[in-house]
Amino acid sequence: MKPISIRNLHSHVVQELGRKIVGGELKPGEILPREEVLAERMVISRTALRESLKVLNSKGLIETRQKTGSRVREKRYWNQLDADVLAWRCESMPTDDFVEKLSEMREIIEPAAAAAAAKHRDRKQLARIKSAYAAMDAARDLDAWTQADLEFHQGVLEATNNELMVSLFSVIETALGAYFALSASKVADFKYSLPQHLAVLEAIRLQRPTVAREAMLGIVVDSRTNIGRTKR
Repeated sequence: MKPISIRNLHSHVVQELGRKIVGGELKPGEILPREEVLAERMVISRTALRESLKVLNSKGLIETRQKTGSRVREKRYWNQLDADVLAWRCESMPTDDFVEKLSEMREIIEPAAAAAAAKHRDRKQLARIKSAYAAMDAARDLDAWTQADLEFHQGVLEATNNELMVSLFSVIETALGAYFALSASKVADFKYSLPQHLAVLEAIRLQRPTVAREAMLGIVVDSRTNIGRTKR
C-alpha cells in the first residue's frame, strides 16, 4: 500500500469508503467491520476512523449505533446534492438510473432558466453567455468543449438573477460536466449541438422567453436521447 501522509488520511478514508458505498461494493443494510478491524485494514488510528465515519454519516451514507456499529443506509437517505456523493455517482455513470434522473431535473429547470434569463439578463450577463458560446465554437477537443458548455449553462442560470438557481448550479456542476462529456462523446462530432446553443443565445439576446425555453428544452432532450437513457 502506498504511504499516505497524516494530513491526507482522513480524506483518503472518506473517499475510499464513500466510493465503495455509492459504487455498490458496500450494499445498503451491510454492516461495516468493527472499528478496530477497519482501522487496521485502512492503516489509520481508530480516532481518525471515527472522524471519517462522522463525515460519511453527515452525507447520509451510513448510520452509526452504539451496539450494532456502522451500517450502510438506503439511497433515499443519501445527501444526493452533496459534492462528494455527486462525484462518486458520476464516476459510475451510466451504470444506474442516475443519468435519467439528472436528465429529468434538467428538463424541469433549464428551460425555465433560459426563459427567465431572456427576461432578466443584463448586458454583462449576455456577454458572458456569448463568450462561452464562442469558446464552444473554438473548442478543439472534448475537454475544452465540456468546459465551455458548462460555462454556457452557468451563464444562462446566472442571467436569471435568481440566486437559488445559481446556487443549484454550483452544487451539480460536477454531475453536469460528466453528463455533458458523456452526451458529446456519443456522437461523431462533439460540436453537433452548437446551432442549438446559438438558438438559445439569440433568444436570450432578443429577450424572447418562450423561444429561449423551447430552444433549451431541445438541447436537454437531445442530450438525453444521445446518452440513450430516454424512456420515450
